[in-house]
Amino acid sequence: MKIAITSTGPNWDSLVDARFGRADYILIVTEGSEELEVIDNRAVRDVAHGAGPQTAQLLHDHAPGALITGNGPGANAADILKRMNVQVYIGAAGMSIRDALKAYQDNKLKKGD
Repeated sequence: MKIAITSTGPNWDSLVDARFGRADYILIVTEGSEELEVIDNRAVRDVAHGAGPQTAQLLHDHAPGALITGNGPGANAADILKRMNVQVYIGAAGMSIRDALKAYQDNKLKKGD
């Protein structure tokens, strides 16, 4: 399964971004792999409204089964992710990408709504 993680940077040592829609990067990890697919999401920085839904649409082509983030997406983005059957896990803000993935695997993150 692919797991999307909001991130402040493009590598394993980066921190999980508390934001979903305006996260600088989304990292895609395939379980059992050490390989990261990096999605640069910085284009939404200047978007006045709708950053969350735009980021959710960006994830659509990557088809993750789970999303790890800090505070979770807003209502509109959450609806899109739900329709995509993406399970959201929150509470990982400030963890390294590696630590957040481990917390997810150990069932230590809270499921989002």
